[in-house]
Amino acid sequence: MYERRPDLRNANISGGKSINLALSHRGWKALREVGLDGAISEVAIPMYKRVMHAVDGTLTDQPYGKDDEAIFSVSRGGLNEKMMTLAEENGVEIKFDHKCLSVDLDNGSAVFEGPEGVVEVRPDIPIGAAGASSAVRAVMQKTDRFNYQQEYIEHGYKELEIPANSDGTHKLEKNALHIWPRGQYMLIALPNMDGSFTCTLFFPWEGKPSFGSIKTDQDVMDFFNEVFPDVVPLMPDLVEEYFGNPTASLCIIRCFPWTYKDKVALIGDAAHAIVPFYGQGMNAGFEDCSVLNAILDETDEDWLTSFKRYEIARKPNGDAIAELSKRNFIVMRDKTGDPEFLLQKKIEGRFSAKYPDRWMPLYSQVTFSHIPYHEALAAGERQDKLMEEIMAIPNIEEKWDSEEVEQRMLELSVKI
Repeated sequence: MYERRPDLRNANISGGKSINLALSHRGWKALREVGLDGAISEVAIPMYKRVMHAVDGTLTDQPYGKDDEAIFSVSRGGLNEKMMTLAEENGVEIKFDHKCLSVDLDNGSAVFEGPEGVVEVRPDIPIGAAGASSAVRAVMQKTDRFNYQQEYIEHGYKELEIPANSDGTHKLEKNALHIWPRGQYMLIALPNMDGSFTCTLFFPWEGKPSFGSIKTDQDVMDFFNEVFPDVVPLMPDLVEEYFGNPTASLCIIRCFPWTYKDKVALIGDAAHAIVPFYGQGMNAGFEDCSVLNAILDETDEDWLTSFKRYEIARKPNGDAIAELSKRNFIVMRDKTGDPEFLLQKKIEGRFSAKYPDRWMPLYSQVTFSHIPYHEALAAGERQDKLMEEIMAIPNIEEKWDSEEVEQRMLELSVKI
């Protein structure tokens, strides 16, 4: 494996530009298939619910799924370190500090510049897994009939930290994802193994308030004291981190094809970079690996056939999770603090518990199942239309758990 960056096990290269990862069913399945799930579970913290923080400090929570269902917070750096070590233990040689200079698609070769000079590499099958800035995809973009779309959203993000207590415990509830929803922006916090929380501020680039409007130490303190007052006592280095940590952009990438003949393939963000608001970027990338591996087994490693089947199977799902992730940003920042939205989720949860063959919440389809993303997107749109009718029932707040509402949902829903 050739890696442009240095070995992060020997140097801290995160630079305050990281969003904790949320590992869920699709990712765990891929890890199990290669025997790594047990080792990764050692660095993962289960989060069973969202905890929403109102401006006045009021807390409300919403379970992610059933009692035993959780998404798992994993430090990006910690996961990378663990997986690199496990890969090496299983025979993978990782070449760090190797920048890709060029790729020859027809020959399946690549030229790298590393510590010892320039080297040409001719693997059997090059796989481009270098994320949104993939050098392999950049070469594929120059081929005939290659479709490429890049979309930046109007928000960026900045990493902040809530450090651990002096005894190493967490300052907030450990087994939860914390959200401060504030309409056009939000702050989230995910727990780490060392007792800290990695926080991410998702904030507009321009306007007021925005990254562009906050310019001084006092601006930072005034804004946080007004909008996130319960966070300020938990962040002793707030001002230093706000100005010291980089502000990063958020980009969605759609492209096709994902393969070139039987020579080269793209996986993960190189093929379908998405925004992080469903916590599915890593899971979707791991699922790419799982699907491609299964297809290779089915075709007895006929690479040309496998590549075609892989990209046809995964392209609709890459597009669907990109759309779902954009929509979930609105849910997280605007709706998780909305009483009507929370009531709707209670109705859905009650109905799903009684009639699981008729209703699986969209979040559960995406996060706690292996239903293809494009099927989950279509099902979610049908459910939204149904719930619009249910929420329009007069006095729904008083009779949300009544026989009348239940019967109406039975009439409107269909078996899964």
